[in-house]
Amino acid sequence: MARVVVDVMLKPEILDPQGKAVHGAFGRLGFDGVADVRQGKRFEITLDGEATEEKVAEIRKAADTLLANPVIEDYTLHVEVDA
Repeated sequence: MARVVVDVMLKPEILDPQGKAVHGAFGRLGFDGVADVRQGKRFEITLDGEATEEKVAEIRKAADTLLANPVIEDYTLHVEVDA
């Protein structure tokens, strides 16, 4: 079995109110040295069988149309294989 991980983040130029709120909380709770926080989403998709090029291409298509909004978000995709 293989897992495809899709991490979705707001594009750098898009404001991130949740990230700003968490950043403020860091300071209020005494955690020093945090310059910025950006909040995102992580999807872990477990496949039946191997992560073939065709299956990964299908997940990439889903990321383009379902998991991420390409107007305001970027994503990275990588495959994890169970040992």
